[in-house]
Amino acid sequence: MTHLANIDKDYASWIEELSQRYKHSQIKAATHVNSEMLQFYWSLGKDIVTLHAESRWGEKFLVNLSSDLRAKLPGVKGLSETSIGYAKRFYLLYNEWFTIHPQVVGELQDSAIWRIPWGHHRYIIDKCFNEPEKAMFFVRKTLENGWSRNVLLNFMDTDLFERQGKAITNFKASLPVPQSDLAQEMTKDPYKFDFLAMTEGYREKELKDALEVNIRNFLLELGTGFAYMGREYRLMIGQTEKFIDMLFYNLNLRCYVVVELKTGKFESEYIGQLGTYVAAVNHLLKKEIDNPTLGLLICKSKDNVLAQYALESSNQPIGISEYELSKLYPTDFKGTLPSIEEIENELK
Repeated sequence: MTHLANIDKDYASWIEELSQRYKHSQIKAATHVNSEMLQFYWSLGKDIVTLHAESRWGEKFLVNLSSDLRAKLPGVKGLSETSIGYAKRFYLLYNEWFTIHPQVVGELQDSAIWRIPWGHHRYIIDKCFNEPEKAMFFVRKTLENGWSRNVLLNFMDTDLFERQGKAITNFKASLPVPQSDLAQEMTKDPYKFDFLAMTEGYREKELKDALEVNIRNFLLELGTGFAYMGREYRLMIGQTEKFIDMLFYNLNLRCYVVVELKTGKFESEYIGQLGTYVAAVNHLLKKEIDNPTLGLLICKSKDNVLAQYALESSNQPIGISEYELSKLYPTDFKGTLPSIEEIENELK
C-alpha cells in the first residue's frame, strides 16, 4: 500500500471498496460469458437432436462437424468432438427436466443451468445422465454452496440427493460470493471415507483437511505398523521449501511412506511431484538400515491407462489409489492400495 493509504483512512477505505467492486464486476462478467457459451452448447445440442444429424450424416458426423467448425472458427476452443458430444447430452439431460416440469419452461432463460461452469456440467452429465432431477439438484446445490468441481465431484458420491429427497425447488439459487471456490473457478474457467459431520458448505481446503485426518486414522488402525510422522511435513530441498501432505514410517517394512492427497481426478504431473518427494526423503531422512521410500497417491478418480503410463515414467516405487466418500471402514477391506504383503514382495 502507498503512504497515502497508510495515513488516510477514508482513502484506504475507498481503495478497499473499489477492489471489492472490481471483483464483483469480474464475477458478473465471467458469469455472463459462461451463460452465453452454455446457451450456444444448448442450441448446438438441440440442432443435433432435432435434425437427427447422426443418422442423417453418418457415424463420423461428430468428427466431421468438429473439423468443419474449427476450420470456420480457427483458434476457438471447446469445439472438439468430445465437447460437441457433451453439448448433445447437455441438451438431452436438461431438456428432459423441462419436459417433466412444463410449468417452468418459461423460466428457461433464467434457469440455474446457465450459472455454473461448463466443467461442472460435464461432471454432472457423467454422473447423472438420464437422471434429470438429480442433475438439477446438484446444479442448484453447486450455486447455493459455491462448490468447486472437486467438491461437487465428492458430494455426488455421498448419496446426498437420495438422502435429502427430491425437494429441489425449495430454495432460491444465488450468485456465489467472491470468496467461494465456484467464483474462483468461474474467473479462471477405492478408499471409502465417511464424513458424518460433513456439511454442504465445505470448501476444497476443508475437504482435503478432513480427508487427511481420516486417511491418517485409517492407516494407523490397520495394525500393519504405520507410524505417523506428520502432516504438511516440511522438507528443505536445496534452497526450496516443500511440504509433504503426510509422512509415515512403516515399522514392518522399515521404510518411509509419503502420502499425497488430491481431491480431484488423477493428473500425470502428480507422479513427478510425488516422485520428487520420495527421492528427497531418501536423501534427507532415510538411514542405511531403512528400505527405499514408498509413495502413495490418493485421488478422487483416475483413468487407469493414464495412471499406468505415468507410473511407467517414474523409477520411484509409487502406488495410486482412489477414495470414495461413503464408509470409512469397509467390512471387506480390499481397495487399490497395495497390501503389506504385495509391497514386501515388490521390495524383495
